[in-house]
Amino acid sequence: QVQVVESGGGLVQAGGSLRLSCAASGRTFSTYGMGWFRQAPGKEREFVAAISRSGGRTSYRDFVKGRFTISRDNAKNTVFLQMNSLKPEDTAVYYCAVDLQGRAVVVGREYKYWGQGTQVTVSS
Repeated sequence: QVQVVESGGGLVQAGGSLRLSCAASGRTFSTYGMGWFRQAPGKEREFVAAISRSGGRTSYRDFVKGRFTISRDNAKNTVFLQMNSLKPEDTAVYYCAVDLQGRAVVVGREYKYWGQGTQVTVSS
């Protein structure tokens, strides 16, 4: 069992920035691929970004390219999502997930473990 805990959400004005963190338990964090997804009220969960176990490969949805950056610190068992130039449409609960095969996958069903989510609200 892998425990996944997100943090760093909050309320920010449009154009502002937030940095989300996700800590995953286990001595093999460096073998996990990590992903960020989000779900807005009344909408389905959608992929945001992912990073491979080494950090050498990343994937982004088009609507966050150039604004969001995913990174990881394997020494701290943590993955980050730096979100800049935030827009009201970025408002959602953001979830972190673990892929045990170490990939930067974009499909949610490939992820084995999920966190409880952190709320991000962007005001206009």
